[in-house]
Amino acid sequence: MTTMLSTKPLVTAETPTVPMNAMDTLWFQVSGTICNIKCEHCFISCSPRNHNHEMMSRAMIKRYLDESKSLGVKEYYFTGGEPFLNKEIWDILEDTLAIGPANVLTNGMLIKVDWAKHLAELRDASEYSLDIRISLDSFDEEGNDRIRGKGVFRRAVEGMKNLAANGFVPIITAVAVWNPQHDERVRREFIELLASIGITRPRLKVLPVLHIGAEVERSCGYEASDFLSKEDFRPDLGYGPEILQCSSCRMVTSKGVYVCPILIEEETARMGDNIAESLRPFPLAYQACHTCWVDGLSCRTG
Repeated sequence: MTTMLSTKPLVTAETPTVPMNAMDTLWFQVSGTICNIKCEHCFISCSPRNHNHEMMSRAMIKRYLDESKSLGVKEYYFTGGEPFLNKEIWDILEDTLAIGPANVLTNGMLIKVDWAKHLAELRDASEYSLDIRISLDSFDEEGNDRIRGKGVFRRAVEGMKNLAANGFVPIITAVAVWNPQHDERVRREFIELLASIGITRPRLKVLPVLHIGAEVERSCGYEASDFLSKEDFRPDLGYGPEILQCSSCRMVTSKGVYVCPILIEEETARMGDNIAESLRPFPLAYQACHTCWVDGLSCRTG
C-alpha cells in the first residue's frame, strides 16, 4: 500500500468545495493540544507536551461566544486535548450554558465525585442541556489501554460512574480500531459495559479511524488516491458537499478559527481571526475529507 505521511492539501480543477450554509455548531479546542494521555490513534497527536495549540482563556472564549449569538449558533462543543485540564473550564461552561447547549469531549479520567456534582450543578442551573462524551476504544481494560495507555480504562469507567450518579447519561465515543467483522459484538459489549455500571439508557458513538496525526505511526497513512473529487458527489440526488459537517460548523483554537475539528494542525485550514471571517466556502482538498465523506463522519453528538 502506498502511504502518504502528510496531509498537505491537493487542489485541482476537480477539487470539490463545501459551501457555508449556516453557522449551527461552534467548537472550541479549549485545552489546545495538551492532554494528560497520549493515544496511539489521536488524529491531532495530543499529548502532555504538545503545545502547538495552547489553552484558551475564559476571556478569549467569551469573545467568540458573544460573536456567535448574532450568527445563529445552536450548540457548542469543547474538546482538546483534555478539556478538564483547563482551570477555567467551569466558568467557560457557565458562560456557554447561559446562551446555549454545551457538549464536552473528555477521556473522563479527571471526573471525580466532586467534579461530577459540580457539572450537575451547572446543568441544573441552565435551561440548556449539558452532555458529556467519554472516549473509550474498547469495552475491556486490555483493549482500551493498549491504545490509550495503562490505567486509563479504570479511571474513565470511574468517571462515567460518577456522572451517572449525578443524573448524566454519558456518551461513549469509540474509534473503530477493531476488525469491522466484529462490529456487532463490539457494540453489544459496549452496551453491556454501560449496563454493568448502572447506565440503562446506553449512548454509543462510533467514529472511523482518521489516518493522520499519531495514527500514521500506529498503522498507516492514506493511500495517494484518497482525495475527493467532484465525481464523488451527486448533488442532483441530494448527496452534495453541503451535507458534510463543515457546511455548518467552525472550530476555534488559541490560533484563530479553523474549518473543522479535524484539520487544526493544517495552517491552510485556518480561516480567520473571528467567526465572521470564516463564513465562506472551503475546498475539500485534504485526505481526511475523504474519510468524512466515505464514512459519513460527523463529530457532533447527535
